[in-house]
Amino acid sequence: MDVRQLRHFLAVAETLHFGRAAERLGMTQPPLSQSIIALERSLGAPLFARTRRSVALTALGEQWLPHVKGALAGIDGLDAVARRLRDGTAGHLDLSFVTTADYGLLPTLVRRYAALHPDVEIRLKEATSDVQIADLLAGRGHVGIVIPPGEGLPEPLGYRRLGSERLVAAIPETWLAEGRLALDDERLASAALIGAPLIIFPRRIAPAFHDLVTGFYAAHGGHARVVQEAIQMQTIISLVSAGIGIALVPESLRNLARTGVRYVDLVDAAPRLETGLVWRKQDDTPTLRRFLAIAADPEVEGPAV
Repeated sequence: MDVRQLRHFLAVAETLHFGRAAERLGMTQPPLSQSIIALERSLGAPLFARTRRSVALTALGEQWLPHVKGALAGIDGLDAVARRLRDGTAGHLDLSFVTTADYGLLPTLVRRYAALHPDVEIRLKEATSDVQIADLLAGRGHVGIVIPPGEGLPEPLGYRRLGSERLVAAIPETWLAEGRLALDDERLASAALIGAPLIIFPRRIAPAFHDLVTGFYAAHGGHARVVQEAIQMQTIISLVSAGIGIALVPESLRNLARTGVRYVDLVDAAPRLETGLVWRKQDDTPTLRRFLAIAADPEVEGPAV
């Protein structure tokens, strides 16, 4: 059978009259009758019960009719679907993100994109920057939110800065209660920071973030005393809550409320962590183009420098 035969069947089923069905289809009755006969032969059963005075659907024809209607409706909608896929208003977008974006940039971007393009499926994946870059170079995924590496990105990849935010100290509440740390006007002095055990991302996973933190220590005459490494920001905050050490984290982490943790500003000028988008320059996926355009909108720009 083919689509033409299905349309012939639908016309006869809806009119129950070969003459009127032929008129609707813009053809003569004999070829329409032959088309229905050929369709019935291919199915191995009659679709219509015919007499000289009437045409009626058989049980098979009556039960098959809604399936034919659904199939033809899908076929008729293919053109519109193709246009929406071409324009990036339908389809899917594979978006990966670093854990630090989960509490600031990511929700804003996703909310804005989903509101403008509700028919696009957004596939989210949390991953460190190095994993995201490797995936994109291997042809996996569309776009990622990363902390850009200090040495720059490989040539096949494009980059757009979203913003930067200052780092704040996440400290255990128990340390304040016990007097292990003292605040200066609700801020943490560099001397107190440098003397405390530190929880940090491994350098192999997030070299830019790692170097930003350790560079701050070096700039203030100290050396980071790393006691624990973790690759998830939630894990780092949990370790702070447990009293293992302190951490320097993006200010947006204040949105991650955790019992036993206090976020405080630094006395000295805090280092700033940059975050941006990375994608393959040659990727012409329509949903990606739409996403990049939305990300360039000031309404979704990250914290300003």
